[in-house]
Amino acid sequence: MSTTRGALEPPLGDTGNTAATQRKQRTSTTSGRASLGTPQQRRLIIALTPAVVYLAIRLVGLLVLSWLSAVNDDSLLDNLNAWDGQWYTEIAAHGYGGVNRSMVDGFGNRNPETPLAFFPGYPLLIMAVELLPGVTTLGAAIIASLICGVVAAYGLARLGERLGGTRRVGLLLVVLFAAAPMSVVLSMAYSEALFCALSIWALIGVVERNWPLAGLCCTAAGLIRPTAAALIGVVGLAAVIAIVQRKDSWRPWVAVLVAPMGMLAYIGWVGLQTHKLTGYFELQARGWSSAFDGGAKTAQFVVEALTEDKSVFETFTVWVVLAAVVLLALCVWHRLPWPLVLFAAAVLVLDLGSDGLMYSKVRLMLPAFPLLIPVAIGLSKRTPATAVTTAVLLVFFGSWLGAYSLTAWDYAI
Repeated sequence: MSTTRGALEPPLGDTGNTAATQRKQRTSTTSGRASLGTPQQRRLIIALTPAVVYLAIRLVGLLVLSWLSAVNDDSLLDNLNAWDGQWYTEIAAHGYGGVNRSMVDGFGNRNPETPLAFFPGYPLLIMAVELLPGVTTLGAAIIASLICGVVAAYGLARLGERLGGTRRVGLLLVVLFAAAPMSVVLSMAYSEALFCALSIWALIGVVERNWPLAGLCCTAAGLIRPTAAALIGVVGLAAVIAIVQRKDSWRPWVAVLVAPMGMLAYIGWVGLQTHKLTGYFELQARGWSSAFDGGAKTAQFVVEALTEDKSVFETFTVWVVLAAVVLLALCVWHRLPWPLVLFAAAVLVLDLGSDGLMYSKVRLMLPAFPLLIPVAIGLSKRTPATAVTTAVLLVFFGSWLGAYSLTAWDYAI
């Protein structure tokens, strides 16, 4: 009996030490909680974390861009307004008819219809922000992008926590999105931040069966860029399935009816301006060689980049494209909700299946954010040191690649 007691209970003389240790642990836990402040302060910290994480990473990206701009004798502001950014700020400042005549399409041509290739949603947002006192058109464009990026970050944090089960997954998803290759456009006068924010919240509406939210976000996304076709298709299909299964009463009908309205309205308006029902698509094909070819040109580009002497930027572009395909397979393997997988797949198909500018492929994949969810879930299961180290490396790689594409690379992104 004495042997059993000795194995299960501490020696009589150690009782005081054990109690003291327990008191010390409780005191340490209490002091740790106290160091975070009151419950209200802790809730505030939790609420602000996605925005702080996102803006901190974008600040790193801007610092790297500022450094490379200085090295290459470029203006930071000019780089933030480069390429498509000039079109958006010109449209916001002067309307479609007042865009500077020196600006041309991808083949160096210009006609009165050329500016119509750019959807009006982002310029309208720029005009709204520009109403603030002392804000210039470019300043409004950058502010709008940063605000939209924060909105996207909160959506990612919410979606990641829902799918991964922990707040850590949500924050890691924010980190991966903010640090993604070519995420520099999230700080530029580009429409990516706005479109991504709307796409994220539309798909949250689908996953949470908030059909009015999904439909309205789709409507707005349809005024931003043609990639909205992928979002409209997914949201519409999910809503139709809910209708067939007689779920959620009348609400799925809202998504079905309003989701395509924005895109149909703009495509129809361009058709009236060009006197052709397919005017927008002909404009894109004529001015930017943006037509669906099933991925033939992309495949040719990948093979050439992997077998011939190509630039650093072209090589990295190919490896990011290949990584995206692998991540899509991981999304299927992880059994993510089918609307998320289908949306990511549709974005990749529209991007890689087009013969447009090869150097824009990585940028155009940015809305395919579900590709990052398996990575966030995987990192959340690693030690904090591993997760942090990986995140830091990705932040600096993404920041460098974006800054390099605007300063050392001579072609449009």
